[in-house]
Amino acid sequence: MKITALETIQVGEYPNLLWVQLHTDSGLIGLGESFRGADAVAGQLHGLVAPYLLGKDPLHIERHSHALLNTMLGFASTGAELRAASAVDIALWDIFGQAMGQPIYQLLGGLSHDRMRVYNTCAGNTYNNRAARKREVDPAGNERPEGKYDDQVAFVAAPAELAHSLLEEGYPAMKIWPFDVFALRTNGAYISSADLRKGLEPFEKIRAAVGDRIDIMCEFHSMWNLPVAKQIAQALEPLKPYWSEDPIKMNNIPALREYANATKIPVCASETMGPRSAFRDLLEAQATSVVMLDLGWCGGISEARKIAAMAEAYQRPIAPHDCTGPVVLAASLHLSLHAPNTLFQEVVRAFLAGYYQELVTDLPVVSNGYAAPMTGPGLGTKLQPGLTKRPDAIIRRSDLT
Repeated sequence: MKITALETIQVGEYPNLLWVQLHTDSGLIGLGESFRGADAVAGQLHGLVAPYLLGKDPLHIERHSHALLNTMLGFASTGAELRAASAVDIALWDIFGQAMGQPIYQLLGGLSHDRMRVYNTCAGNTYNNRAARKREVDPAGNERPEGKYDDQVAFVAAPAELAHSLLEEGYPAMKIWPFDVFALRTNGAYISSADLRKGLEPFEKIRAAVGDRIDIMCEFHSMWNLPVAKQIAQALEPLKPYWSEDPIKMNNIPALREYANATKIPVCASETMGPRSAFRDLLEAQATSVVMLDLGWCGGISEARKIAAMAEAYQRPIAPHDCTGPVVLAASLHLSLHAPNTLFQEVVRAFLAGYYQELVTDLPVVSNGYAAPMTGPGLGTKLQPGLTKRPDAIIRRSDLT
C-alpha cells in the first residue's frame, strides 16, 4: 500500500479548522485534523510534507513520525510544522486501523478503561471557532446565555444553574476561566482587589449551590505573570479548585515550579507544549501534577503515547485536551482509553451537541459523565459527505505523479 494523494479541506465558517485526508492506492483514506493557523498548516502540508509522504507506505507510522518531527523545520516548536505533523500522524493511524479492521485503541494495545471519565469545559457554541456575534445583555450590562449550552456566558451570568445542569447530565467536573477578562485589561501584570473578588464569585456561587458534588477546574490560559498567578491561587484555595491550568506562560519551567510550590491547588500543564522533550523538562522539574497534552499540537498519536508513558513513569496522570475539533477529540479518546494513567478526557458539551455534528459522521457518546469507546475501525469517524460540497469549502490536493 502507498500514499497517492494528500488533500486538505477548510470551510470558511470555521476558519481555525483544517482537515487532511491521505488517499492510498488500496482505496483507504485516513483522516487527520489541525487547529489554529489553518492556512499556514496547509502550506506546510503541501509544500514540505506531501513531497515526503507521497509514494510511501502509510503503515510505516513510526518512521514517518520520526521524519516529520526530527528532520523538518520547526521540530522543537509548536508551530505549523508540528501541527501539520500531528494531523498527518492521526491520519496514518486511521489508515492502520481501517487496514486491520480495528479501532485505534486496540492497535495501541487495547483498553485500559472500558469507559473514560469526562469533564465539561464551559465553552459556548461560538467559542474558538465562529466569529463572535453581539449578544443580549441584562440591565447590569452582563451578557445573557443564548440557548441550552451557552456555558461560557453561563459560568459568569448563572453559575449555580450551570452547575445544576451539568450534574443533571452526569458531569462530575467543570472548567471555567472567570479571571481572563481582568488579565486582558492589565496584560496579566495586576489584578485589583475588586476584580479578584469578582473572579471568585462563580466559584463561590457554585459551591453554595451544589457544595462539593462537582469539581471545578480553573483555567488561567497562561495570561498572568507569576506574582499575580500566585495571588489568584491563594485567594482560590479555600474554594478547593480541582486544578489550576496553565497559570503562567509555559516558557519558564522554574517559574511554574515556583508557582506549584506556592499553592495547595494541583497544577495542570500544558496543552500548549509540543513534543516529548518539552514534557520531559516539565516532569523533571516536578512542576505539574496533571499532564495535559493536545494530540493536534504535540505530534499526534505516536508522540502522545510516548508522552503518556513518560508521565506514567513520573507518577503523573494525563488529561488530553479538547476544545478544538471533533477528529482530534476522537483520536484523544482512543489514547485516553488505552493509557492506564488517564485521569479525564476533556469534552465540550456545546460542541458535541452543536457544530461537531455538522463536521463528522460519528462522535463519542457521552453518558452519565463517561465517554464510551468509538466502535468503528481506525478513528471510527469520517467527514460528513457534504462538507466538501459546501460553497465555502477550500480543497487543495497534492497527487503522486
